[in-house]
Amino acid sequence: MVIGATGLIGKHLVDLLIKDSDFDNIKVFVRRSTGVSHHKIREYIIDFSNLIAFEKDIKGDVLFSVLGTTIKQAGTKDKQYLVDYTYQFEFAKIASQNKVKNYFLVSSSGANSKSNFFYTRMKGELDNAVCRLPFQKIRIFRPSLLLGNRKEKRLGDSIASKLINVIEFIPYLKKYRGIEGFEVASAMINSSKENSNSSPIFYELDSIFDLV
Repeated sequence: MVIGATGLIGKHLVDLLIKDSDFDNIKVFVRRSTGVSHHKIREYIIDFSNLIAFEKDIKGDVLFSVLGTTIKQAGTKDKQYLVDYTYQFEFAKIASQNKVKNYFLVSSSGANSKSNFFYTRMKGELDNAVCRLPFQKIRIFRPSLLLGNRKEKRLGDSIASKLINVIEFIPYLKKYRGIEGFEVASAMINSSKENSNSSPIFYELDSIFDLV
């Protein structure tokens, strides 16, 4: 299962899953169609505020959670929290109740429930909440700046991406260097094939690169 399939990481994730012979059936839960047609894919156009209506469909072996928005897209912090925290947590909770064993979440660099910053605090709260759910395997990925082609143009991302080459050579800033959405998606799939049952495991930026 994939939620967030129309986003930067999600698009790559779906494409890689289609090409991967280890995955036979891909359930994609979206607010709008991905436009992807393939015999492996079953697409569910859903209302994330009414997940109970789709409870019987939230079943499978693996859940990849890459849903997210920005404050600019959402309009307010409350609306961003609804997408980035509430929708993801409620979907994960139903999945765990339906005996889904494996959970993979994209969080954020600096995620910390005690952070003074709204975004990293929200991400930290979600990390903590999903770790209390009864999945057998939990993997949480904390990338920094995500690079790649997006439909919407983000001034901040554009400026930051120009600093990547400089950051690479400054040791104390290296942990903030960018990573392609494709690389995060690859790392998530590769992690899903590891045999370790330790849980949860958090992947910071360097560890994500190691998985690619």
